[in-house]
Amino acid sequence: MRYKLLGRTGIRVSELCLGTMTFGEAWGWGAAKEESGRILEAFAEAGGNFIDTANRYTDGESENIVGELIAGDRDHWVLSTKYALNTRPDDPNAGGSHRKNLARSLDASLKRLGTDHIDLYWVHIWDAFTPVEEVMRALDDAVRAGKVLAVGISDTPAWLVSQANTIADLRGWTPFAGLQVPYNVVERTVERELLPVARGLDLTVTAWGPLAGGLLTGRYGTDRPRPDSGRIAGQSSYSDLFLNERNLRIADALNAVAEARGVSTAQAAIAWVRAQQHRASIVPIVGARTAEQMAANLGVLDVHLTEEELAALDEVSRIEAGFPYDFPGRRLAYGDTFDLIDAPGLKIDA
Repeated sequence: MRYKLLGRTGIRVSELCLGTMTFGEAWGWGAAKEESGRILEAFAEAGGNFIDTANRYTDGESENIVGELIAGDRDHWVLSTKYALNTRPDDPNAGGSHRKNLARSLDASLKRLGTDHIDLYWVHIWDAFTPVEEVMRALDDAVRAGKVLAVGISDTPAWLVSQANTIADLRGWTPFAGLQVPYNVVERTVERELLPVARGLDLTVTAWGPLAGGLLTGRYGTDRPRPDSGRIAGQSSYSDLFLNERNLRIADALNAVAEARGVSTAQAAIAWVRAQQHRASIVPIVGARTAEQMAANLGVLDVHLTEEELAALDEVSRIEAGFPYDFPGRRLAYGDTFDLIDAPGLKIDA
C-alpha cells in the first residue's frame, strides 16, 4: 500500500479507503462486529490506514463498531465520518449542514466513536437552506476547538465546492481538503465539473461506488442471467438507475478485460478508478461484507490496467463533455500557436 497527502494538508492516507457502511446489522445486510473486525484486520495488514464512516451508516452502529475496533491503536488511523443527513424526519433541524446540526452531530459521533477528535469530517450532502459562510465558519470553529483536524465535502455541485473554498481561503478559515463523489466506469459524469474542481483546488477525491452498486462484480452482462438477489436486483431504484443497455455493455467490456487478465471483474473495476489519477488525486473507497471479499478487493493493488485495456473501456463508457468543454474554441483563442506554448505546471486537458 502506498500513501497520498490529503488535499493541501500533510495528513498521509492510504491509496485505498475502507468503507464501513457494511459494518453493523441494523439494515439487515451488513457484517456483525466480529466479521467487521476481520475486514478491518485484512485492510490493516495490507497497509491501509484510512477509514470512512458516517453518523447515518447502519443507524450509528457503524460508528460504534469502528470506534471499538480501533480503540487500541486510535492514533494510527485516519478516521473520517460525516454529518448532514437527517436523523429525525419530523425535526427540521435534525438534518442539514447548519451550525446547530453540526454541533449536535459531531458530539454524537465523537461519543459513538470513542474518540476526542475526527481526522476528516465530511459534510455528507449540501444543504440548500444554509449559507455557505455559516457552514465554513462552523467547520473552522470545530477545527480550532480541536474536535476536527480536516474537513471535506460530499455529493455537492462543483460551483458550491469552489465557492466554499474560495470564501474559506479569503477569510482564513479551514478549506475543504477532500471531495467525495460516486465514480466508476459506468458513472463518469463527475469528470465534467467535479474532478476538474478537485484537481484545481488540490482536493483528494474519495470515490464511492467503484463497483456501481454490484453491477461491476461479474454477475451482470447482456448475455448473463440476471441475479435474483443483490443490491441492484432488490431495489427498483437501483435497477432503474443501473440496469440499462449502455451499462450492461460496459459490464460486458469489463468482464472481458477481467477474464483476459485472470482477475475478478471487481478488481478490474477498482483498477479502472485507480488508473484515473491524471484527472485528480483519487482514492477508491472499498467495502465488503466478509473478510474474504475484502481480501479479494485488496488484490487490486497488484492489478494495473494497460493502455490498451483502458482505451477499450473508455471507448464503451465515454461520456460527452458538454459545453463549454467540447466547444471547438482552441483555434479561436490560440490560433496555430497552442502546441508552441510551454506552460510548466499548467494542467490543460487535450
